[in-house]
Amino acid sequence: MIKENLIKIYERSFIDNWELPALTDYNTGEKLTYGDFARNIAKLHMLFDAIGVKQGDRIALIGKNIPNWVTTFMATITYGAVIVPILQEFNPADAQHIINHSEATMLFISKSIWENLEFDKMPRLRAVFQLEDMSLLAEQDGESASVARAALDDKFNECYPNGFYRNDIHYADVPNDALVDINYTSGTTGFSKGVMLTANALAGNVVYGINSGLHFKGSRDLAFLPLAHAFGCAFDMLVPLAVGAHITLLGRIPSPKILVKAMSEVKPNVVFTVPLVLEKIYTKMIVPMISKGALRWALAVPYLDKRIYGQIRNKLIEAFGGEFEEVIVGGAPFNAEVEDFLYKIKFPFTVGYGMTECGPLVSHAPWREFVPHSAGRVLPGIMECKILSDDPENVPGEICVRGENVMQGYFHNSEATEKVLHEDGWLHTGDMGTLNADGTLFIRGRLKTMLLSSSGQNIYPEEIEAKLNNMLYVSESLVVMREGKLVALVYPDYDVMDQQGVTRDKLPGLMEEIRTELNKLVAPYERIAKIQLMATEFDKTPKRSIKRYLYSN
Repeated sequence: MIKENLIKIYERSFIDNWELPALTDYNTGEKLTYGDFARNIAKLHMLFDAIGVKQGDRIALIGKNIPNWVTTFMATITYGAVIVPILQEFNPADAQHIINHSEATMLFISKSIWENLEFDKMPRLRAVFQLEDMSLLAEQDGESASVARAALDDKFNECYPNGFYRNDIHYADVPNDALVDINYTSGTTGFSKGVMLTANALAGNVVYGINSGLHFKGSRDLAFLPLAHAFGCAFDMLVPLAVGAHITLLGRIPSPKILVKAMSEVKPNVVFTVPLVLEKIYTKMIVPMISKGALRWALAVPYLDKRIYGQIRNKLIEAFGGEFEEVIVGGAPFNAEVEDFLYKIKFPFTVGYGMTECGPLVSHAPWREFVPHSAGRVLPGIMECKILSDDPENVPGEICVRGENVMQGYFHNSEATEKVLHEDGWLHTGDMGTLNADGTLFIRGRLKTMLLSSSGQNIYPEEIEAKLNNMLYVSESLVVMREGKLVALVYPDYDVMDQQGVTRDKLPGLMEEIRTELNKLVAPYERIAKIQLMATEFDKTPKRSIKRYLYSN
């Protein structure tokens, strides 16, 4: 058990950092100090108490990254209730299912999302509040939420006639083994599971983040990952708030152009991102630059190439604000070509590994110690790892982890829990990889997506797809096995085709050229027999991962 109590971490932080800036809404300019933030939390605690919320009750939360989202999350766990953060990208039917399945009694939600839900189909909900202004949207007959909300400001002023100050901060006694968060996965297997995270699991991530020194008192963080996802929640919210950092909320993952503008203004001290952001910047900004005739020839000249790569690195560092220690990439597999290029130019980045079931972090290494194509080192003293393989350093096997960050199980789903979480504490991740003696972890792919060739070779389709997705005219792809042969399903990049004046009738010929080129880059048993064009984009999860199960047959 982590010795630091999760809730007490925030009680101390809000007291110690009272006058420092805590939250800024990039889009509206709204700013809150830690004192303002603590007052808003206290008001929500008073509202919970007036409505009759009990410790352990579930409170659902859906909306984009705004200060009230952060306030609702932190008010819930510091009250002793259980937060149920839901990605706003879930479709209405899935969102309603999660609200009902989690047995949530209250809901805080953006108005635009609420308009697509049906209150009468969520009978456990006692009251619904609009996230933007905390106004009441709906309540069940006989409830007192409307009365409590209307009287809240007067009651707060009556309770604190001289104002609410740091000495008034007293949060619930929530032991680290208590459930504080049910985070529903957005997996590719067709249904969501409610991951039960204890205060200890979140504290394991927070304590590691504090000790890493990446966030520190007064440091700047630009939060553009969804806070409802475990990665963004832990390292763009929980860790910064624990040390007195200043979080600027961008709302959601933006286009590279908007992100670069925001970075130049905020100048974050550390950047947490998913591979897609760096891959877009690489394809949209870097590839066009290094593909030009004169520059392409110059890169082939010894010594001259180092100067050019240095200039590109400096431009890229400047694009991320110029004042960060490192860019930490996680949440999805990283394209090998992009990773190799960034490593070649000595860009300060590192790749971590985690999963919602670990709240999320399993491994990470500072960028100066990062081993290319790895996922960092298993967190020392917090997590341990083993590979189900006779030769774990060289032959991939399923990655199993155990330690402080591991979930309690899946909410109301003992069957799914028993499949992955064994009595000895080992969590079967479903990912395949190898592990060096020093704890450096290498990810190969998903166990469920691994294909077997006719010669008995293990094939990791993600590795082939990464190469295919780098090729001109390919927007996204999926590699499947059909009648014993590998087939690549491809959705073309119509934007590039239009820019270059390539007509649709030329696609079959182009795809055959791409197939030939791809087969030169892969092992003989990984060669693609056919490329099948897709008329529309692949169906995806709220995390933008392809729902592979829809295309497996």
